[in-house]
Amino acid sequence: MPKLLTALLASAFLAAAVPGLPSPAMGQSSSLAPFVATPPDVVDRMLALARTDRSDVVYDIGCGDGRIVIAAARKYGARGVGIDIDEGLIAKARAAAEAAGVSQLVSFRVQDAMTVDVSEATVVTLYLLAASNAKLRPLFTAKLRSGARIVAHNYPVGGGWEPEVVDNFTDAAGTMRTLYLWTADGKVH
Repeated sequence: MPKLLTALLASAFLAAAVPGLPSPAMGQSSSLAPFVATPPDVVDRMLALARTDRSDVVYDIGCGDGRIVIAAARKYGARGVGIDIDEGLIAKARAAAEAAGVSQLVSFRVQDAMTVDVSEATVVTLYLLAASNAKLRPLFTAKLRSGARIVAHNYPVGGGWEPEVVDNFTDAAGTMRTLYLWTADGKVH
């Protein structure tokens, strides 16, 4: 069976099996995860776990509607960069930043996550699949400066990366969540 057909069938099965996941779109085979919005209380907890403050530059890889970088700008005064391959979601993120009055602090890019230069980031947030997080590990070790924090929602980075903190909790809707925190050491592994 051709790879594209296999990938589309697998994505369709996942979307049918998990309520709320969007159906795959043609041409999005490079997607690292379907868009599933992070609830506001989980966003707040991710940013708090990262010890986000005004001096930070928060990169959200797979930013969807931009809620994490918008929250970082609104609550902490941090700058933010959202990366997503979905042009429609990026348009929504830009409009939401404008509505929140933080468009001067945040930017959004239609870009493949595997090509992002994260060297400016002091905080990186992820809500991707475990295999996708693992694909990003080389990018993080090559580009993140010492002290940069990575917070992943529900899926670890893997590959021997032991998190400093694992935060298990129940969100406001009653769903069990797990957050993982790592601090980059500035060395290429």
